[in-house]
Amino acid sequence: MFTKILYPTDFSDVAGKALEYVKKLREAGTKEVVALHVLDEREIESFSYGVAWAGKLPVDVERDVLKKLQEEAQKKLNDIESELKERGFKVKVRIERGSPFKEILSVANEDNVSLIAIGSHGKSNIKEMFLGSVSENVIRHCQKPVLVVKR
Repeated sequence: MFTKILYPTDFSDVAGKALEYVKKLREAGTKEVVALHVLDEREIESFSYGVAWAGKLPVDVERDVLKKLQEEAQKKLNDIESELKERGFKVKVRIERGSPFKEILSVANEDNVSLIAIGSHGKSNIKEMFLGSVSENVIRHCQKPVLVVKR
């Protein structure tokens, strides 16, 4: 039924719980997982401009920050890829840059996934909110089934 799953992750605890559900779906016939991390454009830009007072050009800071974030994300995704391959999944790893929910929807369509498995809250984990803004937007705008894993 769900042969190809998109697993977007921000590497939070809830995303880790969602990964455990993804692993269990192997028994239900899932064959492939697309593991996705989105580098949030807004966070990168705000950080870059926030350090402009230190005498560095924002474009230089942005380049350095982006490189470091990509390297860190790649290491973590490689670990996830290994875990999933050990379970018998075919795995595709993607790192995108932009608005997280828009990139998730775009990748879901590009890779023609049959399910998105996402954590209910990301790194911000704001308790006052019913759902995290990324997961809420994915649910509202996605044409594919979405599995939301709570904390």
